[in-house]
Amino acid sequence: MADAARLAEMRVRLADYLAAEKAILSSQSYMIEGMTLTRANLADVQRMITKLEKDIAREEKILIGTAAKRRRTVIPKDW
Repeated sequence: MADAARLAEMRVRLADYLAAEKAILSSQSYMIEGMTLTRANLADVQRMITKLEKDIAREEKILIGTAAKRRRTVIPKDW
């Protein structure tokens, strides 16, 4: 079921993944105190970005469809 809170959470996760992608692209691995650390796998992060974008689009479509179904048309009559 689509709701605004779930959609907002998905958008936050997408922003986090986009930030992770940017970090990976700027430097895949780095060294701290003699230890080499490697960031997450770029392909995995990009797959999740694509999935989240599709999920967000689907949820937005559901929310728009739900809102459209709730609309009522009122026609005033003078008689």
